[in-house]
Amino acid sequence: MIVHPEVADALRDGRGVVALESTLIAHGLPAPGSLRVAREAEAAVRESGAVPATIAVVGGAVRIGLDDDALEAIALRDDVIKAGVRDLAPAVARGIDAATTVASTAFLAARAGIGVFATGGLGGVHRGARETWDESADLTTLAQTGIVVVCAGVKSILDVPATLERLETLNVTVVGYRTGAFPGFYLADSGCPVPWRVEAVEDVVALMRARDELGLGGRAILVANPLPDDQQLDPALHDRVLREALDAAAAAGVTGRDVTPFLLDRFHSATGGASLEANIRLVLRNAGLAGRIAVVAAMAAARS
Repeated sequence: MIVHPEVADALRDGRGVVALESTLIAHGLPAPGSLRVAREAEAAVRESGAVPATIAVVGGAVRIGLDDDALEAIALRDDVIKAGVRDLAPAVARGIDAATTVASTAFLAARAGIGVFATGGLGGVHRGARETWDESADLTTLAQTGIVVVCAGVKSILDVPATLERLETLNVTVVGYRTGAFPGFYLADSGCPVPWRVEAVEDVVALMRARDELGLGGRAILVANPLPDDQQLDPALHDRVLREALDAAAAAGVTGRDVTPFLLDRFHSATGGASLEANIRLVLRNAGLAGRIAVVAAMAAARS
């Protein structure tokens, strides 16, 4: 594991650090705009007063914080694989480049001593999981990883109610940031409530402190941060495109790990890029909020 000097200095000095995933920029957004968004996400963290740490495997080495050359390579090259936790050992052993998912980013960030992580949307239970058993490894990893994850809920192409049920079973704390509704990625409200609501960054930090004092530090806190109503994808357009995309996936026989990229690509094309713009907005909002949480958490730790 190679920790970028800026990140190492911040961790040593007790300053706020925010982990950022790299699968988002390698596979979740189209190039070359993905590189711009990666830099903007890091800038959003810096504007909040924290230090960004984009995580990836570069040349077989786990990198906690990327220099500009590495960030560009991960964002723009087409041979970067997508690595969950199970893929980290093979990627390192073979000396290849790999972008880290929510699960593997959270795992590596926690090992590096980073307590806050910003992403776009969490993985979850897929539609039809009763037959396929298709469930993101994000869920079980967060049940075993002491980190705060700021996200815009889960992608609406997933089974949102089932995902929340699994998070409850796995004892992952879920809170809505200034909302009582669990967001659906492109949408401010997925139609499902959140069990807890917080109004301020200080409330999240209080949760972190209580979790650790109770001996629950090995579990994640999920902070659901919705897009404002006027920045979300038009709900009527969203529902129509989702129905059409699901029908198209079934007709084409798309299954397994190919379903999500297929549906997201359909969303991008069918909404004229509006879904992509919403995606970018929520990523940057989450990075900024995570940065504020990390800064206040670091200040609280210094006082204790």
